[in-house]
Order: sequence, then structure tokens, then C-alpha cells
Amino acid sequence: MIETWKNSGVPLEAVLRGIDQAFEKWHSRKKKTQMVNSLTYCAQAVLAEAQAMANATPDAGAAAEAANPFPRDAVEAHLRKAVEALKSLDGYGEPVQAVEAILATLDEHMRRSEELEQRLTAIEDKMAALARTRLTEEDLFEIRRELDMQLRPYRSKMTADQLVMLEKKYLDRKVFERAKLPRLSLFYLG
Repeated sequence: MIETWKNSGVPLEAVLRGIDQAFEKWHSRKKKTQMVNSLTYCAQAVLAEAQAMANATPDAGAAAEAANPFPRDAVEAHLRKAVEALKSLDGYGEPVQAVEAILATLDEHMRRSEELEQRLTAIEDKMAALARTRLTEEDLFEIRRELDMQLRPYRSKMTADQLVMLEKKYLDRKVFERAKLPRLSLFYLG
């Protein structure tokens, strides 16, 4: 669900606000017969918040952008950890340099969290492409076969666009796992 929001361009702040609102609503209920065990519970609140942000005046959007939902120290620690992990792998000098450049000007990037997320995602795309070229044909075949087996029950229920997006995300995730690459996206902050 998170990757769907990310790929759909839902602002990170809208996701966080929507999740907060959904849980506030749940906590305010007098009778809590069921526990929340899925982000699906928050989906409508997230989409409503994204719509509200899209309809906001430019000044409101600028104010929302200035209030980064992530603490600077947490972002810095997340990116430094990723740089160290990348440095331990051969052939990822360019992504290391790109993340270090972001770290050097992190205060500036923290003012524009959406742009920071886009930059980190672009670097992740490059890392995935590099890692994919290092996998053998047999590795790629095995990943594809796993993907097809897992998607088989759902193919008839999904649109072609949904399938393409899901396949890309699955393949990227498997490539990241096999190459032991760190995730840079702020969605993986933690």
C-alpha cells in the first residue's frame, strides 16, 4: 500500500496526516470491537488528505512543505547508515557520492521533503539497475518464476497497469534483497 501511494505521487505528508487521522478516529470510538491490523484502514483518510492538499492554496502547500514530517536527525542517521552499507559493496561509488552530496546539504533538502524523496528514489532506481546487471540469467529467471507463481491467483483481478507496477516493485525488492542493498527512501526510515 505504501509503495502504491508513493508511486501514485501521494505526498508523504498526506500519507502521514491521513494515517494519524484514521487512528485518531479509531481511538475516539467508544466501542472498539476490532483492532486495526492493516494500512487499508487508513486508505480513505490518506486519499482525502491528499485531495485536500491538492486543493489547498499555494501558500498552504508551501507551509506544509516547510514542516517536514521527519526529524532531521533520523533522516541523517538513515542516510549515513545507507552510505556505510553501500561502501561495503563493490561498484556503488556513484550512488554513495549522490547520497553524500545530499547529506552535505541536508538542511536545504529537509525544507523540501517531497523533492528529497524523489531524489532518493531516483538513486534507488539507479542502484537497482546496477544490481540487476550483476545478477545471472538464472537468478533473474528464478525471481521471475517466483513472481509469476505469486501473482497467478490475482492476475485476472488486476488491471494491466497494476500488474506492471506490482511486477516492477516485486523485481526491484528482490534485486535489493539479493544484492543486500540498503533502501534510501524515507518510507523505509526507521
